Amino acid sequence: MAHFALICPPYYSHLQVFAVLGAELVRRGHQASFVVNGGAGELLAAKAPEGIAIHEAGAGGPGRLERIIARAARPSGPLGILRTVSDAAGLSDQLCRFAPDILHRIGATAILGDQMEPAAGLLARYLGLPFVSVAAALPVHADPAVPLPFLPWPYDPSEKGLKRNRGGERVANLLMTAQGRMIAGWAERFGLGPHAGHADCLSSLAQISQLVPSFDFPRPAAPHHHAVGPIRPPSESAPDLPAELQARLDPARPLVFASLGTLQGHRAGIFRAVAAACRELGAQCVVAHCGRLDERQAAGIGADIVTDFVPQRAMLSRAAVCVTHAGMNTVLDSLEAGVPMLALPIAFDQPGIGARIVHHGVGERLPRVLLSRAKLRNSLERLLAEPRFRNAAQRIGQDIRMSGGTRRAADIIEDAVTGKPAVTG
Repeated sequence: MAHFALICPPYYSHLQVFAVLGAELVRRGHQASFVVNGGAGELLAAKAPEGIAIHEAGAGGPGRLERIIARAARPSGPLGILRTVSDAAGLSDQLCRFAPDILHRIGATAILGDQMEPAAGLLARYLGLPFVSVAAALPVHADPAVPLPFLPWPYDPSEKGLKRNRGGERVANLLMTAQGRMIAGWAERFGLGPHAGHADCLSSLAQISQLVPSFDFPRPAAPHHHAVGPIRPPSESAPDLPAELQARLDPARPLVFASLGTLQGHRAGIFRAVAAACRELGAQCVVAHCGRLDERQAAGIGADIVTDFVPQRAMLSRAAVCVTHAGMNTVLDSLEAGVPMLALPIAFDQPGIGARIVHHGVGERLPRVLLSRAKLRNSLERLLAEPRFRNAAQRIGQDIRMSGGTRRAADIIEDAVTGKPAVTG
């Protein structure tokens, strides 16, 4: 059996995906250990499943990571992007510097690395360990017809679209200079030969994403690219809503559920505008701010229900529309429930996910800048009234339910690393 080192950025949604995969691999008889940036151990301790060890690479308290995460959650133009890239390069540098000794000490025999963390690939090649790349966010498989994940552009395989994508990649390479230098520097120190950038740090054995093909842009098939659907605990069923919350729902009115995820839930202004648009349409509005608002801020939203957390899949099973930042987990949950979405992308891969929402007709997208109650009302009115959005979401939802998720991902990982899947029972 293998001993997997789990290496990913210290963001909640990424840690959650790797914790689920690690738990499934442990269930199958393997070992799994998180190897994370200094300070992430405390953030992870309450979330890591039993049987998975946590090892910190380098120093740094959780306060430092929280500041980095907070900066990433509040993008502010090119300077904000450069700052976020510099932060990420610093985290990768820390892993490359301190993780080799940890990996030797714990006897890791394989690496499961996040596509967003180039250190995983650098470390695997340096130590001669097999590794698999996992995309907790949108996959970054190189494809000239597919815009980069953080771009809101539509799919356009014409020469015009290809030229636009090439231009976007040139700009991205400039913005990612700090990361590129970090990758090239550690590749030289590790004696790996030239590494031009992020793509050189991905696995050639297997790359796994949480998408299903019916929600991605068209791509040519590749034997080591695997879209497995949502990675959740295999036995997890959608929990029901608390009785007190169920009692407050009005079955006579369509329900609009609004969530901006664990990093963006502080945006009270967006929630207020959504709640006001729902009032004008006679729809019930439920807001989950994921603990990012205090009591006074929450009281000023004006929605029918404002809370920190709700069982999201249970709430979506009752919703007519989901207003979302277009984060991967919320979007997949909405599609699984067959619920159309109004996407308000903010950061990271959310613009690319929003573009896929529009491309597949499962919702609409509005820019966060100059967002108005009237624009929200008009979009919500279409999403509530036109069945084509829900029909499209239901079609993709069926694919998600049949996709295999965590168990299929674990099968692929075992096959790639050991050459033979273990008995899963």
